[in-house]
Amino acid sequence: MLVDTSVLLRTAQVHHPQYTRVLRVIEVLPQRGQSLQIVAQNLIELWVVATRPVTQNGLGMSALTAQAELARVKSIFELMPETPAIYPVWEELVIRHRISGKPAHDARLVAAMHVHGIASILTFDQSGFTRFPMT
Repeated sequence: MLVDTSVLLRTAQVHHPQYTRVLRVIEVLPQRGQSLQIVAQNLIELWVVATRPVTQNGLGMSALTAQAELARVKSIFELMPETPAIYPVWEELVIRHRISGKPAHDARLVAAMHVHGIASILTFDQSGFTRFPMT
């Protein structure tokens, strides 16, 4: 199961209302035999939001704090490799579904899922992924 950036961000926000829920889910799923993966796209998105100022809907972390956050996340989830196979799948998805703007980031996550044989995603943004067929 791919862990979406929306979920990763909640693990870094101790005071967020969904923080406890997210921690519980990422604890319980592996106990039930579900492996949890991330891809480089997740880490890039996490960095962008983590280092963006709070006034611009970011977490306002310094680069050093964000670096530690990336290390923490990589220690919890399996990081799937970047492969050249992801791009052509992404391109096919954005063309077929006529994706423009920010949803292209979600399409790249879906492309990575297809390439790595990941069939589901753990996310708070269901609407961002419903347009795509999962593996």
